[in-house]
Amino acid sequence: MEVHPEEAPIMPENTSHAICISTGRGDLPSETRSNDFNDGDDSEDQDGPPDSPLRKKRKSVESALPLGFLDPLPPEERSRFNSQVLALPPSSTPQQFGADGSLNKLLPVPAKSMEVASFPLTQSCRQFWKAGDYEGPAHETPSPSDSGGFMDHVRVHPKFLHSNATSHKWALGAFAELLDNALDEVCNGATYVSVDVLDSTKDHSRMILVEDNGGGMTLDKMRQCMSLGYSAKSKMANTIGQYGNGFKTSSMRLGADVIVFSRCQGKDGRSPTQCIGMLSYSFLRGTRKEDIVVPMIGFEKREESWEMMTRSSASDWKKNLDTIVQWSPYLSEAHLLQQFDFLKDQGTRIVIYNLWEDDEGSPELDFDTDIHDIQIRGVNRDEKKIVMAKTYPDSKHFLTYQHSLRSYASILYLRLPEGFRIILRGEDVQHHNINDDMVLSKEITYRPQCIASDHAPKGPNMYAVVSIGFSKDAKHHIDMQGFNVYHKNRLIKPFWRVWNAAGSDGRGVIGVLEANFIEPAHDKQGFERTVVLSRLETRLQAIQKDYWLTNCHLIGYAKRRNKKNDPHLLRIKSSSTLDSNGHYYPHQSNIRSNGQHELFAHPTYEDNGVVVYPNETQNPVQGPISQQNQQLFIPNMKPVRMAGCLPLSVRSATGDVQEIQCTHSILTQKMREENLELKRSLEAALTDLQFERDRNMILESKILTAGRVTEFIDQDHETLYKYTEGEIARRDVEEERLRKRLRDASETIQELLDKVKMLESKSVVCIKSETTD
Repeated sequence: MEVHPEEAPIMPENTSHAICISTGRGDLPSETRSNDFNDGDDSEDQDGPPDSPLRKKRKSVESALPLGFLDPLPPEERSRFNSQVLALPPSSTPQQFGADGSLNKLLPVPAKSMEVASFPLTQSCRQFWKAGDYEGPAHETPSPSDSGGFMDHVRVHPKFLHSNATSHKWALGAFAELLDNALDEVCNGATYVSVDVLDSTKDHSRMILVEDNGGGMTLDKMRQCMSLGYSAKSKMANTIGQYGNGFKTSSMRLGADVIVFSRCQGKDGRSPTQCIGMLSYSFLRGTRKEDIVVPMIGFEKREESWEMMTRSSASDWKKNLDTIVQWSPYLSEAHLLQQFDFLKDQGTRIVIYNLWEDDEGSPELDFDTDIHDIQIRGVNRDEKKIVMAKTYPDSKHFLTYQHSLRSYASILYLRLPEGFRIILRGEDVQHHNINDDMVLSKEITYRPQCIASDHAPKGPNMYAVVSIGFSKDAKHHIDMQGFNVYHKNRLIKPFWRVWNAAGSDGRGVIGVLEANFIEPAHDKQGFERTVVLSRLETRLQAIQKDYWLTNCHLIGYAKRRNKKNDPHLLRIKSSSTLDSNGHYYPHQSNIRSNGQHELFAHPTYEDNGVVVYPNETQNPVQGPISQQNQQLFIPNMKPVRMAGCLPLSVRSATGDVQEIQCTHSILTQKMREENLELKRSLEAALTDLQFERDRNMILESKILTAGRVTEFIDQDHETLYKYTEGEIARRDVEEERLRKRLRDASETIQELLDKVKMLESKSVVCIKSETTD
């Protein structure tokens, strides 16, 4: 991948109009092979200074040659001449240096203009898993100047950006890569990383913003950031990034284009700088590029103003700026440069736009369900788990981390640096330690075994402390289990399920460990499949099995019997051997020939359920017993047959062969032992049954209490209804009474008014009559 601060490959300033055609001799100096020729015949570059011997010789020849004889050849003839020169055998090629020491230069061919060609825009695909169907223009053989001076190099097609981003099957894993880069900047003063959603001013589409106040990047560091495989962090301790590929894969996984603004403080006497870089899949497709080209521009602060940092020429810098403005989500150059106002003295601002869509044309990311979260649609979203998360809040992170960035970011790091904040859409993400979700927890130290490999863990601190316990909601028998494996403080495998047991075994067991002795994969969503990882997986499975079998009865499951650790079965196998019929018989070492015959009678559990008691005794022979088959009941097994006791021939110390017969007391003793074991099993079963009965009684009492409370509430509602109904009736009566009094008062007032009018009229008549008199 070639990264230049220009759209097109860099050409020297004096080669912008012609390409030198050479025979490919590798013994010439590079500056000699890169010299070019101008079309004018008055150039000093062709003949040297005015007083050179070559110019004097040419002047003498021109006086004897016809007019126009030494004019430059037309481009067609010049190209044909150069092809003929290249076709000559090595012995016939013209000499590179003349007798006078001057260089016999070959004729130049005018090159095409280096301006960006106006290609028709290709149809943009907005679906991530189909965006790789892009074919560039027909392949053309690169010129010598493009191949670095006749040395072939690998060209990186724009389609590789998409192919490289497919390592992230899960979109939230791409967000984690960007958060890792911000967290690594804590050593440079970063105190926060902010993830937000913006609207484009060009087409009003959604964009993703990732911003931090870390140390920022210079123009050279941004060029390295845009390059593939370059990572300065791989040699730094306590940093997550190590492959130099996370930014490219994560940004291209979320959207087709990304633009980066970065400001860096001046160090070691240097001036502060700020730069802009754009990695645009849309630009590469739209201009039909065959190489990945990254436009970049830089500014350097001189006194109080920002001035451009040119690498080749001011025109190339301006061309890069115009390209960035054209393909960025900003309307103008002023709007583009305003983005630096969000950065104070230092920091980086990443804007990802042209976000991918799903097969139905909807955005792959969901920004509307929760205005303070970024969620994803599709198979990682399970509506049942979302409902369960509200019922069981202690299991919220297990149920929602696959579709919610807020939930995933809260458990992404085992420890957050003091004072560092992760802000998602304006609200802080509350860091959560999964150890706080455990009950009955314990810690186990695991040290990997040394293996003869270059990738073997080294160092005295290469160990992992495994914290294991039940989740707080395990008593509800939720199918939740797995280990959360961190690497250098970063969560690599969340809830890794190492034991896929049939039935309900293993449910509710969760664990946390930090394994720095295994290498994560490039997408940091898993580990490289190595012998060390395989051994770790086997050990974690054994730890979970042992913890479950020992403690499962504490959360409401029936107590399991660990057959591997059963001392009775181990004693049987260690003291018995199989005969030709598949039956167990005691070892000869169990028969002591010291005058007393001691045999240890242990029942044998066969695959068909038969328990076989061999001929054995611990006491002197007291008499034979009948060889009758007897039935014996054993819990959790079919009815079994106890084989009769047969005579057993043994040789004493004197060499005499004696037959030992089983006695009734031995059988009775064995029956008592079996009955005692049966009694213990029954007591354990009764204990479990009593536990279930107590639980049922508690639940029944709770149900009855709830029923009584509901009954009381219904009675209160009924009483309140009756009281309200009576109040309404009394209100109606009072209202009618008041209306009647109001009518009576109105009538009385009207009568009084009439009387007043009548009296006034009478007084007027009396006054008139008195005046008349």
